Amino acid sequence: MNKPIRRVSVFCLMLVLALMIRVNYVQGVEASALNKNTNNARGTIEAYSYPRGDIIAGGKAVTKDLLVNGNKYKYRRAYVAGPEYAPVTGYSSQVFGSNLLENVENGILSGSDSTLFFHNTLDMLTGKQKQGGDVVTTIDPKVQAAAWNQFKDSGKKGAAVALDPTTGAILGLVSAPSYDPTSIAGADDASSAAWTKLQKDPSNPMLNRALRQTYPPGSTFKLVTAAAALETGKITDINAPTDSPDPYPLPDTANAKLVNEAGDNCLNVSMNDALRVSCNTVFGKLGDEIGNARMAEEADRFGFNNAGLLIPVGVAKSVFDTGINRPQNAQSSIGQFDTRATPLQMAMVVSAIVNNGTLMKPYLVSQTRTAGLSVIDQAKPSQLSQATTPQVAQQLQTMMENVVQNGTGHNAQIPGVTVGGKTGTAQNGVDNKNNPYAWFVSYAKDSNGKEIAVAVVVEDSNAARNEISGSGLAAPIAKSMMQAYLGK
Repeated sequence: MNKPIRRVSVFCLMLVLALMIRVNYVQGVEASALNKNTNNARGTIEAYSYPRGDIIAGGKAVTKDLLVNGNKYKYRRAYVAGPEYAPVTGYSSQVFGSNLLENVENGILSGSDSTLFFHNTLDMLTGKQKQGGDVVTTIDPKVQAAAWNQFKDSGKKGAAVALDPTTGAILGLVSAPSYDPTSIAGADDASSAAWTKLQKDPSNPMLNRALRQTYPPGSTFKLVTAAAALETGKITDINAPTDSPDPYPLPDTANAKLVNEAGDNCLNVSMNDALRVSCNTVFGKLGDEIGNARMAEEADRFGFNNAGLLIPVGVAKSVFDTGINRPQNAQSSIGQFDTRATPLQMAMVVSAIVNNGTLMKPYLVSQTRTAGLSVIDQAKPSQLSQATTPQVAQQLQTMMENVVQNGTGHNAQIPGVTVGGKTGTAQNGVDNKNNPYAWFVSYAKDSNGKEIAVAVVVEDSNAARNEISGSGLAAPIAKSMMQAYLGK
């Protein structure tokens, strides 16, 4: 071989080697980054080339896939009763990505999860179309519909959560106002217009108020303060008079005072009566006597200050402050100052109380399975904490049932069912200039031992300010959810 040919051969060999190195580098090293590149549409196009799995509630799919056979996408996601279930499913969009279960369970729903490798391989060998797996939720459609219809029909803004206290299964998860995820699922002009409209909507319908919005819990937090008072021995008899002035001078202040609603007689009343009529003075004083550190410890046991809670969707952290001064702690102990809670958090508080002090970890997915209905993973209920002792929990139940039978929670009474509850009206805005939030937290149990724990918050309403109350606005929603679950 002459010299020029040899040089050309060596040069060509070097080009081939360089090409092989580059190809292997791209496929091996850069593959992951390229797949995640926002300008790479191939992954999205491939994902919508076959049906996603379904999200299931009560044995029925609340999602579906529409065959569109477009230039890029073969399928498009759609939703059954979209606004009702949007806080559960989230959305899966060809342009705007995904959130909630559509996002965190994307591996199963898209069929890309490693647990589906065998099934995908078998489908490929047999010539079957690839299809994602299903995600079975814990939602009870009757409970979900009861809450959603109440919010929708009344035009109220807020959220509701229901739990099975014995397992932690989420039975209902509603946020209002809501939106239809189908409207933003496509890559067309209509979906883009719908997305823009939702982003500009001042009522923020895409906000998951049940999981991602925190509110001052108001008097519903007095349940946590009552638990701390009993555990620390500040109260040894729930029916004995307390040493509680009315109004209560906040400690370390010149003349600031906690007051009660007009007409309430809270002077030296027992803790049972104080919870029944919701005395700020009694529980503010108890919070001060217990102290900030011990109050925060109690709140933590019930789930506050937990930034890592996954259901498997992420949940906003509910907060009870530490390191605050005495007057701030007294106000925090009645659910004001900087105390904040999601509706899920307050449902957890009630769940622990009715479950004799044991707080079960809340969860939204009961099962994942293949398209052929083979179970991939089955949820196993687990304990999150021991929020309080069984003895204290039973005393709290006695007081909550008194609230419903003889106090502010009378609107939640259900004939033939044991119901416990607590109302709350929480200040909103600087100097409470905005309409307050109306809360109601409750539980119900029938003679067969079936139990449900509920938390409802009404964020605003058309009612006059002096007519806004947890009993009047939130309790009827909670009652309808409890009745739906117990078949009453």
